[in-house]
Amino acid sequence: MSKIHSRLLIPGQIAMILGHSPILLAAAGAEDAELEMPVVEIVESAETLQKIPGTVNVLTQEELFESHVFNVNEALRKIPGVNARDEEGFGMRPNIGIRGINPSRSTKTLLLEDGIPLSYAPYGDNASYYHPPIERFASIEVLKGPSQILYGPQTITGTINYLTPNPPSKPGGYLSFTGGTRDFYDGHFNYGGTVGDFGGLFDITHKESRGARDNTHSDINDFNIKGVYDINANNALTIRANYFQEDSQLTYSGITDAEMRNFGIRYNPFKNDSMKTDRWGTSVTHQYSINNNATLTTNVYWSHFHRDWWRQASTTTDNQCGFNNSRLAGVEVDPNSCNSIQGRLRDYYSYGVEPRLHVNHKTLGIDSELDMGFRAHFEEQQRTQENKQFLTGTLTSIAERNERETDAYSGFAQNRFILGDWSLTPGVRIEHVDFRRLNKLTNAAGDTTMTEILPAFGISHAPNDKITTFFGFHGGFAPPRAEDTLSNVGTVVDVGPEKSWNYEFGVRTKPYKGAKLDATLFHADFLQQNAVGSIAGGSTPLAAGQALYQGAELSARQDFGPLFDSDHNIYLQAAYTWVGTAEMTSAFRCLATGTDCNNATAIAMANGNFVGNRLPYSPEHNLTTTIGYAHASGFDLHLETVYVGQQFSDFANTGTAPVNGNGQIGKIDDYVVLNVATTYHAKPINTDFFVSLKNLLDETYIVDRTRGILPGSPRLVQAGFKVNF
Repeated sequence: MSKIHSRLLIPGQIAMILGHSPILLAAAGAEDAELEMPVVEIVESAETLQKIPGTVNVLTQEELFESHVFNVNEALRKIPGVNARDEEGFGMRPNIGIRGINPSRSTKTLLLEDGIPLSYAPYGDNASYYHPPIERFASIEVLKGPSQILYGPQTITGTINYLTPNPPSKPGGYLSFTGGTRDFYDGHFNYGGTVGDFGGLFDITHKESRGARDNTHSDINDFNIKGVYDINANNALTIRANYFQEDSQLTYSGITDAEMRNFGIRYNPFKNDSMKTDRWGTSVTHQYSINNNATLTTNVYWSHFHRDWWRQASTTTDNQCGFNNSRLAGVEVDPNSCNSIQGRLRDYYSYGVEPRLHVNHKTLGIDSELDMGFRAHFEEQQRTQENKQFLTGTLTSIAERNERETDAYSGFAQNRFILGDWSLTPGVRIEHVDFRRLNKLTNAAGDTTMTEILPAFGISHAPNDKITTFFGFHGGFAPPRAEDTLSNVGTVVDVGPEKSWNYEFGVRTKPYKGAKLDATLFHADFLQQNAVGSIAGGSTPLAAGQALYQGAELSARQDFGPLFDSDHNIYLQAAYTWVGTAEMTSAFRCLATGTDCNNATAIAMANGNFVGNRLPYSPEHNLTTTIGYAHASGFDLHLETVYVGQQFSDFANTGTAPVNGNGQIGKIDDYVVLNVATTYHAKPINTDFFVSLKNLLDETYIVDRTRGILPGSPRLVQAGFKVNF
């Protein structure tokens, strides 16, 4: 990065850097002013973008607003290289894969908020059972390539950094409301301002809706506070606090092939299942300007995530209620007849400190920019499974009571040598992780450690402000889960981290007015990839092997309004990903302990010799295109087309699902979804009115088979208003 701090860009500035037309910035409530904001961001200026030797994409506040995305999956599909898979239809448990990697629970993707880890356990259990509402964010940055070593721990695919809004220079805000089909309600209030050296912003969101299936409903509340104190010419402080609460009727299991045939793709009998979560988080970012050429930015953060998930089925093969044979045969089941319910109860604590130093300097007469720092990060997991009688609530057994701890220490350094139009950027990251696990039911305990050194190198060439070419490579790393590397009896399991060599070559260009084109070739060679052949956990054991991913991604936009100097702007936009290779280059071996690797499921799913097969949940093609019309008066109308190619759901690349299969095996066909959004900004009352249609043609399609068949969202009609003040 050219700077870790700097004056934070408002969404309009970012939009112009990336070649977008900021028609509705006034409607989005942006202020044309600079505020001193201590924050870790990826894109800070056009000059910064020219020097980054890797792929960078930014979704601006304008684009998020005009599209009226109501979950993070809708937003991220606009970025090339990203495969965001639906689950419950509300986006609260995102499945984000980058460049062909299995998206299940976003375990291979690094998620940050203002540069601070967002996942509740990024080292010990990087699974996304929580995601803030998309309305909270002002913009989204996605980084791939060697500069990822400045973040971590996951560096094998990409980094997603969500940026929260800044306090405006003048007091103001907005109130918005959206309603729609499937009992959808979304209320959002945002207000803030700056007085003297103090700035503050308060944001609250309430959303609720039925999901994509029968017997599902989600209800969430999100409260966010951000304060800024410009202490003096050399010191500034940003303080954040957040509370998130979810109360959902939600099951974990999908459905079988016979259930889908007999009752339809939205069938879900488990009406008694529920999930309740709470998340508290806070962080402090201090920026110290040592002098004009050196700045120290320090993040201190803490979060607590609590989850109670009570359910009567985990997968379609779970026989907890004795429904297994009936479900495989497609016979309707009654969950009220099952006198059993299991609670997966979780508490995660995550906290740490991360100072980052940026220095502009000369080395051997060469202009240089040094970024370096370290992180001390700590995690505590409290995991319990309580089994109860459903009808009486009587506790029958405690199946699990685990305590898992992770201490992680990392250091990173990157120096950019600036040689005229060229930038050469070597770097390195070191990760050291300590895992501990205690089974409180038996007092069995174990611990293990791992250390990895991750080199990186990048070159960029920007002969002018219209084109930048770049090449880079880096070592990819993703730590195993604490529960995978340490068994429940305290035995150290030979899992090891995921390791890869990642290469990319690309170009960013703005060849003429109103046009923008980014294209990248990528190659990721995994020395070890940890994967599950079918379902995310459950009865299928973890497997590891070698794999190769390679392909290309393309991002393009053309605005004809600026090109012809017209208030009438017709625009075209596309984000395309081609994963030509997602291949198992060695046999994947089962990593479970005991006899788990000898059963039929393990042999079929995790211990087979499927060299040359395509890896599960890696579609060859992903394409999102938009054609639209906008007028400077504040009107926008566009049609979005989302295409996801076919994909396999298991290592064996099973084509046709068994007639009475469990829903976890079988090819997932490609599908196309059309979305329409329109907005009108009424200037006299400073209010936006909007209507959107999701899945316009009401296509029915499968998105996932990890725990049984899950459907994509049905047609949704949503409308609302946003009052700016």
